[in-house]
Amino acid sequence: MMEKVSQYVRVFNHFDENGDGRISAWELRQCVEAIGGKVSWAEAEALVEVLDSDKDGLVGLDDFVRFVEEGEEEEKVKDLKEAFKMYEMEGCDCITPKSLKRMLGRLGECKSIDECETMIARFDLNGDGVLTFDEFRVMML
Repeated sequence: MMEKVSQYVRVFNHFDENGDGRISAWELRQCVEAIGGKVSWAEAEALVEVLDSDKDGLVGLDDFVRFVEEGEEEEKVKDLKEAFKMYEMEGCDCITPKSLKRMLGRLGECKSIDECETMIARFDLNGDGVLTFDEFRVMML
């Protein structure tokens, strides 16, 4: 965890060109352009406004860390949705014992339908015998 925080501080300090402990829209735009991206003044100002929790017109370290971690959470959810689709039955938006058995078989792990029902039951929060994406997410996190 400390290594992650020190990485955030390093990146933040890179964006904070004048070393005042805050990132302005100008500094944000400069860094995005330095890595080959494009952002207009209006977009940079809008992003700073959204991230700025104390409304001083600048992004502090806490704002920056919250933004980065929210992005990581969104990426995790995206990855989980892709994994969920591998296990679900086409068209039902859930993982059934049959679809779990099929996917585990593809992964080289042979399980019976009864074993798959038992596996699903551990995380089946509403007791309907299948896993929804939200139940799958709880299981994986």
